[in-house]
Amino acid sequence: MLTREELPECPVATTVRLIGNKWKLLIIRNLIFNDKQRFTDFLKSISGISKKVLTDDLRALEDNGLIERKVFAEVPPRVEYSLTALGKTLKPILDAMSVWGTDYKNSL
Repeated sequence: MLTREELPECPVATTVRLIGNKWKLLIIRNLIFNDKQRFTDFLKSISGISKKVLTDDLRALEDNGLIERKVFAEVPPRVEYSLTALGKTLKPILDAMSVWGTDYKNSL
């Protein structure tokens, strides 16, 4: 997890640093609408994302306390991702982005 000193002073810049690329936003979107997802679920539902980028972004979101990774002791191993309590607080931001995006598309 990043320390306070590593984060920008500006709160908007902090938010952008944590969730500010399109892939992280889409990962979070998936977890808001589906409580849990597996790695392959993300690959199927996020068009264009590579396995490497997905892995890196899942790790970053986990390191920053926004998602959690649960490994089940099965053969083959099963891993599920879900939002933490902190991650769930991002829902209003994504809801606002959805409304804005819909309004923008309707204005065209």
